[in-house]
Amino acid sequence: MLHPDLLDAARALSDRIVTLRRQIHAEPELGLETPKTLAKVRAALAHLPLEWREGGRTTGAVATLKCGQPGRRVLLRGDMDALPMDEQTGLDFASAVPGRMHACGHDTHTAMLAGAAELLAARAQELSGEIQFMFQPGEEGFHGARHMLDDGLIDPLPEAAFALHVMPNARHGAVAGRAGALMAAADQFDIVVKGSGGHASMPHDTHDPVPGACAIVTALQAMVTRRFNAADAVVVTVSMIHAGTAHNVIADEVALRGTIRTLSPHHREKAHALLAETAEAIAKGYGLTAEVTVTPGFPVTLCDPRAVALGQAVTGELFGAGEWVSLPAPIMGAEDFSYVLEQVPGAMFFLGVAAEGDDDWRSACSIHSPRMMVDEAALPRGTALLAGCAIRFLESGFD
Repeated sequence: MLHPDLLDAARALSDRIVTLRRQIHAEPELGLETPKTLAKVRAALAHLPLEWREGGRTTGAVATLKCGQPGRRVLLRGDMDALPMDEQTGLDFASAVPGRMHACGHDTHTAMLAGAAELLAARAQELSGEIQFMFQPGEEGFHGARHMLDDGLIDPLPEAAFALHVMPNARHGAVAGRAGALMAAADQFDIVVKGSGGHASMPHDTHDPVPGACAIVTALQAMVTRRFNAADAVVVTVSMIHAGTAHNVIADEVALRGTIRTLSPHHREKAHALLAETAEAIAKGYGLTAEVTVTPGFPVTLCDPRAVALGQAVTGELFGAGEWVSLPAPIMGAEDFSYVLEQVPGAMFFLGVAAEGDDDWRSACSIHSPRMMVDEAALPRGTALLAGCAIRFLESGFD
């Protein structure tokens, strides 16, 4: 059993967790370069006996805590980067940087991970093994986790890895997870439909690419519903369309951009091939051409059943069995912690951070909203959960 005071100890750190979170929130950074955020983390943890490893293509860092005796190795991860959007929360500590906001909760992930480092350092002499605290930039589409792995910052690899993601429209304090696919693979596609433009009053003298591009958009929706098994979800979304410069000009080309979300390698490969086949064939039927580019993104986030069972047990011991939620299906968002889980058995869990006592938590603004809010009273739970997963794995592995 976990020590009964672990949650109380996390709550005692609440002011420090919240302070760090607010400092990071007010000065968000983007992409692979988050030096100010990392400096705040290092300053907050400077009193702990951590061995730091930095360098390579990112400003990411791994801090290692050596415990009292040799043993297993476990990794805990928190991401640090923000999103390129303006904040509309009106908070006293709202982003002071125009066009940047921590709208995905990475400020809370980093602060909770720093809190877990505090809890675990206080218990290090009672534990066996070592704990790697992975402070990662570039989660929002920049493949930060992959870069940190390639740069050797997580070497040697741990035997287990855990991460936590807040959900502002999920019940306060609840923890959710599932074995197998938790989140989707996410790839980007670009389609350039080419014709020959001219005056909008004389379309017969042109090869107008707009009708052909529109036909491609609708055909991609039919492709998903008619060429893929609905039990193995596939999402293809055209999110950007650009053509033309004036109301009386037929453009030479139309640019389409969007995302492909899949839950299996087979469907991922098939979706790439069918997207190109569909776009090229329809363009040809309209007397046009289509150039298709698919840019691979994050792989599927696959959670090891043993790690999920460990997280569920820790949740029950710390907060009560009723606080665990087994997700019935994957979420079609994507997460680059998947790169770690490709190499290390582990799991990611979701923590509900809707306002405490709010029965209408489903209506709260979701992540990636400019009005996204977090009830900071839930953050000590996240800190205790991360620390509890590390302790449990160091003590007994996945047994």
